[in-house]
Order: sequence, then structure tokens, then C-alpha cells
Amino acid sequence: MTVLIVDAANVVGSVPDGWWRDRRGATERLRDRLAGRGETQEVLLVVEGAARGVGSVSGVRVVPASGSGDDKIVELAAEHAKGGCRVATSDRALRARLTAPGVTCVSPRTVDPR
Repeated sequence: MTVLIVDAANVVGSVPDGWWRDRRGATERLRDRLAGRGETQEVLLVVEGAARGVGSVSGVRVVPASGSGDDKIVELAAEHAKGGCRVATSDRALRARLTAPGVTCVSPRTVDPR
């Protein structure tokens, strides 16, 4: 099973829909939209800051970053690279750090086409 790692802050922030008024709520809505994808792949939603208290649901495992969300994503990608993983982010600096063979970066719209 392939793994999809989602940079929650980046994906939520990719659409100016008022997410900044309720970061946690916006992250919960993203998690719920991703839940159906968990049937064909493992979905890891990396959260940080105000969204750190968001819980997992069936099909999406929420992974809180104790420090930098980017650092956690790089760590998870390295762990899952051998089996192949995709990382949803548009963060150029993060993309530059995701160099392990087997890791592919995809656009936030690929996973959340709001």
C-alpha cells in the first residue's frame, strides 16, 4: 500500500477560504475530505501549531509534529520511501528536502481540489 503524507498547514493554506480564523476547524475539514482516500492508500496528515489537537479518523492517521512540521514530513517520507510515498505540499523549501528515492511530491490540489 502506498503512503500519502499531507502537509496540513500548506494544503489548508493553499485556498484563501478563511482558514486563518479557525485553523483547527479547517484542518479537521481537510482530514474529513481525505478520509475516503484511506481505502486505497495509507494517509498521514501532519499537523502543527493550533491544529496539533486534531485527532485521527478512519482512513487518516493524524501525526502531530512536536516541532517543525517540515522536519516531521521529511522524517516520515524517509521512513516510507522504500515502499513509495507521495507528499502533498507546495512548499518549495520542503520539496527541496524530500530527496529520498521513492518520494514524489504532488500539488495540494491533487489531494484537495477545493
